[in-house]
Amino acid sequence: MGEECEELAFETIELSRQPGEREEIVQLLAKCGLTMEEGVDTFVVCRRGRRLLACAGLEANIVKCVATDPLCRGESISLKVVSEVVHLAYERGHAHLFLYTRPNNIAFFAGCGFYPIVEVPGLVTVMENTPIGIRAYCNRLKAKRHDGERIGAIVMNANPFTHGHEYLVHQALAHCDWLHVFVVAEDVSFFSYADRYALVSAGIGHLPRLTLHHGSPYMVSRATFSSYFFKDKGVVGDCCTAVDLLIFREFIAPALGITHRFVGTEPFCPTTRKYNADMKYWLQADLSGAPPVAVVEIPRVETAGTPISASEVRRLLKAGSMEAIDRLVPPATLDLLTRKYAPAPAADPILMRAV
Repeated sequence: MGEECEELAFETIELSRQPGEREEIVQLLAKCGLTMEEGVDTFVVCRRGRRLLACAGLEANIVKCVATDPLCRGESISLKVVSEVVHLAYERGHAHLFLYTRPNNIAFFAGCGFYPIVEVPGLVTVMENTPIGIRAYCNRLKAKRHDGERIGAIVMNANPFTHGHEYLVHQALAHCDWLHVFVVAEDVSFFSYADRYALVSAGIGHLPRLTLHHGSPYMVSRATFSSYFFKDKGVVGDCCTAVDLLIFREFIAPALGITHRFVGTEPFCPTTRKYNADMKYWLQADLSGAPPVAVVEIPRVETAGTPISASEVRRLLKAGSMEAIDRLVPPATLDLLTRKYAPAPAADPILMRAV
């Protein structure tokens, strides 16, 4: 019996546990002009016999790296492998899905139940599996809109909240009629989202002319800017920053009437520094559609001649240098770090011998 008569077989592969499967998937992606993306560990693959025909990657609730052998197109294999990976995502508790694809594949994925959000011209389109997702989110934002000539926005991870974040907010407020502050909701940072939001709320929630927002999947998330969460590995993608910033410009800013976005200068992290630079293009350039958003970069506040950064706070915390942290963070942050995150003191070797 010929290979073409064999049934299709679908299988879920976890590359971290099955590293031997990686090379075959990489080769299939290369045939389709794609590369293996950082962070994608789970794949649904389709085989006929031993031959790999198609694959679809899943990173949490994001479908990526969908490829079908060019010799097999026209057999509905692509549709089947996408259906399988969507089913797998549902099984894992992800109902709201995002998908990255090339713009020329929009029609195909629309047939799979996905709807376009934004396109980085000629490079990538981001889609979601609901026709109302981004618009429903913007409708909720509109209920918190305030009128004014200068409406500002800050998006912060606050990992943790420092005097630097505090300073940025106060500087932005001095130049705005109203300020919207968003806390990144992705829960993959050193400090939990619940703790980060609570610290930001304690630090600035009382300020007048300011609305504090919870984050969303549409803003600095794995779905819109995945390389941010791999910045320790130096991964910075041109498309990733563009997707996140275009969603902000085309949907979030118009919903709230945002005219200016404020950021602190970035002397340390190359990923954040590139994001700031890209912001000036994607938010300010003469692009079709939504009006521009002015980017205002504010020099970081310093202590002892060194810019304050959350990364330095984390370094000092790991070293147990709580006294050094005191000058970098507000009291609420120091209290939380001391109670919940400070490393346990080393056991006294003399007492240990006595025991």
